[in-house]
Amino acid sequence: MEQIRFLLAIALSFLVLLVWQNYFIEKPPEQPDALKQQEASKRPDAPKQLDQQANIPLSETKPAQITTEIQNAPVNPEKPAKQIIIQTPLFEVKMSERGAAINTITLRNYKTSLSEGSTFMNVVDLEKSGTALVSFKNNIIPDLDKAVYDLQTSKDFIQVTNPTDIKFSYKLPQGFQVVKTYFFDPTSYMIGLTVAIVNPTDLPIGDQLQISLRGLIPENAGGYIFEGPAIYLDNRLEEIGLDDIEESGIFSGKVSWAAIEDRYFANAVLPLDTHEESQAVMWTDDKHIQIDLQLPHINIAPQKHTLYSFSLFFGPKSLELLNGFDNNLQEIINFGWFDIIARPCLYLMNLIYQFIPNYGIAIILLTILIKILFWPLGNKSYESMNQMRKLQPKMKELQERYKDDRQKMNQELMNLYRTYKVNPLGGCIPMLLQIPVFIALYRMLYQAIELRHAPFFLWINDLSAPDRLFQFEGYIPLMQEPYGIPVLTIIMGGTMFLQQKMSPPPGDPSQAKMMMFLPIFFTFIFINFPAGLVLYWLVNNVASILQQYYINKKNE
Repeated sequence: MEQIRFLLAIALSFLVLLVWQNYFIEKPPEQPDALKQQEASKRPDAPKQLDQQANIPLSETKPAQITTEIQNAPVNPEKPAKQIIIQTPLFEVKMSERGAAINTITLRNYKTSLSEGSTFMNVVDLEKSGTALVSFKNNIIPDLDKAVYDLQTSKDFIQVTNPTDIKFSYKLPQGFQVVKTYFFDPTSYMIGLTVAIVNPTDLPIGDQLQISLRGLIPENAGGYIFEGPAIYLDNRLEEIGLDDIEESGIFSGKVSWAAIEDRYFANAVLPLDTHEESQAVMWTDDKHIQIDLQLPHINIAPQKHTLYSFSLFFGPKSLELLNGFDNNLQEIINFGWFDIIARPCLYLMNLIYQFIPNYGIAIILLTILIKILFWPLGNKSYESMNQMRKLQPKMKELQERYKDDRQKMNQELMNLYRTYKVNPLGGCIPMLLQIPVFIALYRMLYQAIELRHAPFFLWINDLSAPDRLFQFEGYIPLMQEPYGIPVLTIIMGGTMFLQQKMSPPPGDPSQAKMMMFLPIFFTFIFINFPAGLVLYWLVNNVASILQQYYINKKNE
């Protein structure tokens, strides 16, 4: 009975995990209708604004003459746009004079797969539109995100071995000038960006700068592990489902960063100076997500300039890496309700890896450490189960005697438990207390980029993917590609069956049939799980079998 309840609890936990994301995640707060209507009139590709560093006198003056002159100024879309490639030890960036945008970013330390000839991972693939575009919300400088800047170097390829800056300049006939400068560090996934707006006239101009982060919609957006747009708003992480963007795609407050994330990687824009009155406006089309970060309105005084500074992140969601930044970007790694358990487990796994550089072994040792932590609870559970086993003959006798009177039978069973001082739930409750740890480890092992393409031994060359031996063509029901023999999962199912045989048999025949079915059920559940998670569950089962065997022998 105890094992049934425990396994059913685990099964129900899986069901909760699978449906929680789609049905019970709290939706982002609704924005005022007036604000929605105001933003709805904007074009979907409008960029966003971030932060300012210059001490410019502010006013709400917006001279009509200057505004008209600027807005009537011709943009140079027909000018051929040159491209430049920037290569650092960590990534390769292709940039264009059109919009002074980033078109592609390829991470040089990450492959798309383990297959021979696999290419490096593209985290930005926007040849036509680009990302990190800047513009003005009210279009004071028209179509700035489409303007063709002048690249301030004649080179078309730069190898970055020392801190390097790449400058783009755009000048209107009236003298107004926009200068975008990118800063590359050979040791960092962060790219610095400053945007300087120069006003050479005798009158102030005012508007809101916005910077646009644009990316492809992740393949698994809407799944259990969140993938899609996220912002850090008022010191709190907000993950926005794609279906929610149409209803509440405008977020106001202190925006510390905005990002587009998938399971292992993230693209993010971070203003170096945050504002309490910033906005993040989100858009989607069939293939793309765009987040426009908008800064508060500012006037640029006559004969003055203002400077906005940002950081751009394009890289892996590595907790160790993100903790090295002083910008709360590590909060993008979100383990949900069980973060308080999952995060320390990730730290501990990485610590073990420093001494034994094999993440499979690190998972085994982490599982053993957790098992030792729960050893006293396990002892209580197995001792209670052992007591229940000893009462099985008397329980069967009562069940047979009162088989036609279930109420009387239950009364006599409770009297039997009291007489022998046995708690029928004593074996179940300690196991149930371990469920939060299991769920936390599930999320951690599923999301940890450290396990991506991490080998264990023999055929298990990727702990983030399901284990498959002798991969072959064809089709196997319930199995995700690639198809093959899930050896580790089958062994895990075998250990569950052995655990079941060691447990006291249930008195109810229907429950006995359910117990026979559960190992098969769990084997099919785990068949598409990452090998790292299956390895954890297998080791935990083996440790539980040894502990239960020890308790049974001790109490014979």
